[in-house]
Amino acid sequence: MTITFDDLCGMVGGLEPRELEHWIAERWVLPESQGDVYVFREIDVARVRLIVELRHDLAVGEEALPVVLRLMDQLYATRRRMRDLVEALDALPEEGRRKLHARLVKDSDQD
Repeated sequence: MTITFDDLCGMVGGLEPRELEHWIAERWVLPESQGDVYVFREIDVARVRLIVELRHDLAVGEEALPVVLRLMDQLYATRRRMRDLVEALDALPEEGRRKLHARLVKDSDQD
């Protein structure tokens, strides 16, 4: 599904086109360019909704927004890495999982 600039502005309540242009210029939203037309993905729509919520509903200031977005990006990346780690651990033989669990318990007891 192709989502254009105008589509996105219509999809997200409270979003003004000038705001979206500014967010793209600030690189808070990173649409693909097809010629002189922006094309947005579902993840871009979710990010725009998040920014609208942060700016409009939670009154996060323009100066703080890049920090908040960066922290949230780090959190999402950590969650993806944790999900990958869990999948990798699930692929270990039972004996390997037991040894790893014992090591983790031992290390946490030393903290």
